Amino acid sequence: MAEIGIGIVGGGYMGKAHAVAMSAVGAVFDTALRPRLEMVCASSPASAERYRAAFGFARATDDWRLLVSDPAIEAIVIASPQDTHRAIAEAAFALGKPVFCEKPLGASLEDSRAMVAAAAASSAPNMTGFNYIRTPASQYARALIADGVIGDVTWFRGEHTEDFLANPQTPASWRTDGGANGTMGDLAPHMINAALALLGPIERLISEVETVHATRPGGAVTNDDHGQMMCRFTGGAMGQMYFSRISTGRKMGYAYEIIGTKGAIRFDQEDQNALWLYRAEGPEATRGFTKILTGPAHPDYEPFCQGPGHGTGYQDQIIIEARDFLRAIETGQPVWPTFKDGMEVNRVIAAAMASSKDKTWKEISDF
Repeated sequence: MAEIGIGIVGGGYMGKAHAVAMSAVGAVFDTALRPRLEMVCASSPASAERYRAAFGFARATDDWRLLVSDPAIEAIVIASPQDTHRAIAEAAFALGKPVFCEKPLGASLEDSRAMVAAAAASSAPNMTGFNYIRTPASQYARALIADGVIGDVTWFRGEHTEDFLANPQTPASWRTDGGANGTMGDLAPHMINAALALLGPIERLISEVETVHATRPGGAVTNDDHGQMMCRFTGGAMGQMYFSRISTGRKMGYAYEIIGTKGAIRFDQEDQNALWLYRAEGPEATRGFTKILTGPAHPDYEPFCQGPGHGTGYQDQIIIEARDFLRAIETGQPVWPTFKDGMEVNRVIAAAMASSKDKTWKEISDF
């Protein structure tokens, strides 16, 4: 085992999740590299010191440049707002340091392309943070599809729906300002990533993006509330996706349904430890969806719990990501999803926004 100094930019919701993951990953997965929480960066000295004390970092700063350049920090996690991702990543790669960056990779497709180029020039390990696809259930769904259990996939329906802005009287905030913070920048990347992971590349799409509540107490809304798209995958399947932050009643509506010639799969993150599988076999009278409870027989479950049906949670997904990032650093081999994979999600979003504006189908290859 060898220690590795970790620096995390951002101490809020995701900063905390990654700090906890880095503290736990060695015990859960017995990793060869054992993270040392070296430094955390936040927007002010006071908040940085608060996060340092709470999460167990050795040091704190309010300047990400100091964190990136510190020789004791050997790998960097970017968990700060989207418009900061590019500059931090480019500075880290210039020093040859591995980078894990939360989704979306960049605040724009241009940013993402620049980050991919910087990663390639440095040859440093890199990953984009898409944690939901790492549940044991969704990993199992990927395996079922790849193994042909449901036959040739003909249709995909996916959604990422939440209701944190469903009430029009919820005040305006940073979430309601700027395209990168809208639903297409914030929620859509997760389900688009899932679609690409489960079915492969998207060939073309048509979309509609809308701001439902144009004003809120405290100011105007400058980004989108929800969006929908139809798409055609390169593999031939048709698809539909919907993304919303105003979906009343939905708390973590990361859900998909996949239809194949021999069966079907359903999943909903609000019941993340279950996968529904239909097999078109046997007498018609006995056919039906089977609820599969995840357990040690499914990917990345047993390190957390030896009891089937006991379940894993949100934080465990982040720990799995930490394991994968450390593995990429240890072996020097890319671990999905790399920055390039994150950029592919940005391409789809760029095409969707252009389609909504022009009200026409768009080829992903044009972006």
